[in-house]
Amino acid sequence: MMIKVLRFVCIMMAVTGFMPVCAQQISPAENCVLTVSQLKPGDLLFVINNKGNAITDVTNGYHGKQIDHVAFVINNKGMIAEATTRKGVGLTDIRKFMDHGSRDSCRSEFLVGRVNIPYSWRKTLRNYRRYEHLPYDSLFMPDDKAMYCSELVQKCYVDAKGKRIFNTIPMSFHNKKGEITDFWKMFYSRKGLKVPEGEPGTNPGQLSRDEHVTIIGYLK
Repeated sequence: MMIKVLRFVCIMMAVTGFMPVCAQQISPAENCVLTVSQLKPGDLLFVINNKGNAITDVTNGYHGKQIDHVAFVINNKGMIAEATTRKGVGLTDIRKFMDHGSRDSCRSEFLVGRVNIPYSWRKTLRNYRRYEHLPYDSLFMPDDKAMYCSELVQKCYVDAKGKRIFNTIPMSFHNKKGEITDFWKMFYSRKGLKVPEGEPGTNPGQLSRDEHVTIIGYLK
């Protein structure tokens, strides 16, 4: 009964336009439903792939969710920044971003994360402009010649001194048994490369669990 009451309060706050304070106080936070108008520049948008794929097979998202993409809100006009295979690094209207998910049952849920420590939005935005129009990095390499989704976030967000908010982690291409999956072995083999297991990198699931990110609800 208590959970139902709390969920109702969260939904009513979202509908009436109040900021979702409940998301900071209730566990799990995803019981709160947020609208686009409640998003702030800098908020992170995590895409949940309910069917899973090669990325979610080797990564772990918030509360075990199968998160395979991340973008971030760029302004109050409904634009987000992301790195995608379709267009590389660039801006997307958030409605198109969400419509794309609604047409595909694999990509129909969105979690909102908010950075919970001070950071410089001006410098973060400047970093984004530096990477804008780069191609997508399908090989997940650490250089700046191309960019994948969570790498864009990891390299953009900095504090007032220019220090990155999010650290890299050893990249994971292995399953729960510690074995590199056949998909990634074949993927890199076709490129004539070795699987970069353990190399510094990032992934959207890891970002959703980062200590500097608070998940504040679902975006509807």
